[in-house]
Amino acid sequence: MGMPGRFLSVRSWSVISLGLLLGPVSDICFAEDWADLRAAGPFVCRADFSLQGSEALLDDLAQLQEDLVRVLGIPAPQEHIEIYLFRNEADYRHYLNKFLSDVPYRRALYIKRGGPGVVLAYASKELATDLRHECTHALLHAVLPMVPLWLDEGLAEFFEVSPQDRPYGSPHLTKVRWNAKFGVKTAIEKLEKKGEVTEMGSAEYRDAWAWVHYMLYGSRDAHGELVLYLRDIAGNVPPGSLGARLAQRIPGLEQEYLSHFRGWTPRR
Repeated sequence: MGMPGRFLSVRSWSVISLGLLLGPVSDICFAEDWADLRAAGPFVCRADFSLQGSEALLDDLAQLQEDLVRVLGIPAPQEHIEIYLFRNEADYRHYLNKFLSDVPYRRALYIKRGGPGVVLAYASKELATDLRHECTHALLHAVLPMVPLWLDEGLAEFFEVSPQDRPYGSPHLTKVRWNAKFGVKTAIEKLEKKGEVTEMGSAEYRDAWAWVHYMLYGSRDAHGELVLYLRDIAGNVPPGSLGARLAQRIPGLEQEYLSHFRGWTPRR
């Protein structure tokens, strides 16, 4: 799902258990002719233009699956995730108006209704970022029965940047480090109360990213608890509050979070 503010009008929007379509999403997508077809990991990518020259991007998406499995300890999906790409915004808008007219327009979409997820986007300058973001949602929901909204978006924000930029290259980092310098933080419990994407503003997306960054880079215990939390979800075990679990496992959790970002500067 896309972030309000800086990204809302042009970014992405995810639809889970969409009830707006008359038939399966794949049936709608197959209704059109596609110029090219490529497979990458669990993804099947169809485009209305030639994908020659897009091999690096497709390899990036296949690597994304491996990264999520390795970093989060989640299983690899057993289903294909379909990607539909359009050569330009005009064709993309035409397609959405024809088949998804009730869905608010976004530059990229992730849709899941019963069957495998579908990602739709057009070849904008931000295509690689859009696809990594939406495909992160798709991979998570392919193997987990649910993902809390804040964590779903925090993980998508984290994995949307290229792998080499994930430690230090996120556009969120400068503001988060500045906030940490002055002791400004948002508790996970506050983020956990967000149940609708309309409740997520730019600050919430940034803070969700920040907690994911802390869990993956700031503390082995926090990373371990995240993996256990997702394992409980995958096993249909009520996971409880991730914030409460982290606080129980890590004394001085919020101070450790602040210390992580105060000291997190790019290596020279």
